[in-house]
Amino acid sequence: MIVVLLGYMGSGKSTVGQILAVKLGTNFLDLDDYIEQKQKATISEIFNSKGEIFFRKVEAEAVKQLCNDSDSLVLALGGGTPCYSDTMQFLVNHPNVVTVVLNISIKNVSERLIHEKAKRPLIANLKNEDIPEFIAKHLFERSFYYNQAEIGIQTDTLSVAEIVGTIQSKLL
Repeated sequence: MIVVLLGYMGSGKSTVGQILAVKLGTNFLDLDDYIEQKQKATISEIFNSKGEIFFRKVEAEAVKQLCNDSDSLVLALGGGTPCYSDTMQFLVNHPNVVTVVLNISIKNVSERLIHEKAKRPLIANLKNEDIPEFIAKHLFERSFYYNQAEIGIQTDTLSVAEIVGTIQSKLL
């Protein structure tokens, strides 16, 4: 089984994914890290030099390759990954993939992201006070895709261990 974690940037996909993979006895892969290794550039550098459209194409191809070439994996997607190309449709229809969305409130994700702006090309140039509105707009646009996930977890009041435990219980 391939467990694909999706949700907005800063929702905890990588943190949860690493622990979940250990609990499931499988490998963990962060899609952004995978793309950075393949492209030999950071996500910010790819956005700046080749643009978002190029990045989204690379991202969609990587998801398909990883899911088709793996039997067991926990894969953390980038926040926008399921919203481009036919990626979400591919994931939902893949017989070996279970999709899990980590939902987090605008307030909580804003507080997390303000401290990570330099690593986040979509918000790097925003003023801190503009981040919540930007996130709200994005979440509205992306909710159509996020809501297609087979498992949804509201994470605001849960610890990482509780999120992992909830996912495990829903996978059984």
